[in-house]
Amino acid sequence: MKDADIISLYFARSEEAISITREQYGRLIRRIISGILKNQEDTEECENDTYMNAWNAIPPNRPKSMKAYLAVIARNLAFKRYEYLHAEKRNPEAAVSFDELAECLCSEQASNSYAGEELREAINAFLGTLSTEHRRIFLLRYWQACSIEEIMQISGFSKSKTESILFRTRNKLRKFLEERGYMA
Repeated sequence: MKDADIISLYFARSEEAISITREQYGRLIRRIISGILKNQEDTEECENDTYMNAWNAIPPNRPKSMKAYLAVIARNLAFKRYEYLHAEKRNPEAAVSFDELAECLCSEQASNSYAGEELREAINAFLGTLSTEHRRIFLLRYWQACSIEEIMQISGFSKSKTESILFRTRNKLRKFLEERGYMA
């Protein structure tokens, strides 16, 4: 079923919308959430919350892409759940991945001068410059919070190659943002 048809079901307040959404996007949603939470029960709960949030947000929202819309909802809910569950103890893998990326994105100028929307558009433009392989590895690490070992299993690359790709991609991102005036 096409996204427009699914959205029409949401606007009609048909409960079939959720079952079809689960059929078409459940695997993606579970993968995003489980990559962050690493716990089956929490993943299931967060997945159900994703469908509920979509139900409550559509209407009035009419997403252009259900896949992207649901992925953002799932990711945000997973990180909220993660923060709640690990208030005192942090998952070192997730913390490390965000610390790595912070080198590229956190500067006084970037946080004060530019709205999140502009920075998001710049990062999306940057992602468009990467090869499919490098973009996938970057997103697995920094969007889905996958460990280096998980990325190695998915990509088939060695640890050193995976780390090298991530290191070089972060440096390219930093240079890309500096060239466009986002960082000093």
